[in-house]
Amino acid sequence: MTNQHIILASGSRYRRELLERLRLPFETWSPDVDEAAFPGESPRQTAERLARTKADAAAKRFPQALIIGSDQVADLGGAAIGKPGTLDKARAQLRRVSGREVFFHTGLCLLDARAGRAEVQVVTTDVVFRALTDAEIDSYLAREPALDCAGSAKSEGLGIALLERLGGDDPTALVGLPLIALSKMLRNAGVPVP
Repeated sequence: MTNQHIILASGSRYRRELLERLRLPFETWSPDVDEAAFPGESPRQTAERLARTKADAAAKRFPQALIIGSDQVADLGGAAIGKPGTLDKARAQLRRVSGREVFFHTGLCLLDARAGRAEVQVVTTDVVFRALTDAEIDSYLAREPALDCAGSAKSEGLGIALLERLGGDDPTALVGLPLIALSKMLRNAGVPVP
């Protein structure tokens, strides 16, 4: 069993709340990483690269820790969809995804900084939004303005009512941290979960 300190390399409250479910001691540290996609990079590749980049950034500060890096990129027809940030952008984003399938690629990296070993995986969740009217979009955003979520809908909240179907192997991946994959990675690193 390892006694390494666990660092979540993320400022996301969603990821922190998810990791708390595993009841392991950890601390968070938010890396300063440019999240822009590289030219020609697919949304899936961006998610994978950013998860590793965030873990690598944290390793410089915590060279003896087990570091969790994660990033999510939403993919609509091969184009990345970011966090809307404003109500107008959220409305436009929900109109765009209405009646369409969106793939949420969640990159995950567990880096043993002491040993220099990393395990990296991408967990993809396919989401089909139902056809949404402008009135439904406005009603949803008035009750749950999901301005900090790619796709402008929180599946863990009222946003679930906007969906027709969810696919994938891990429901926590859609929220931002795939706990099934992470639990396996942690066990592989010698951390007993549970």
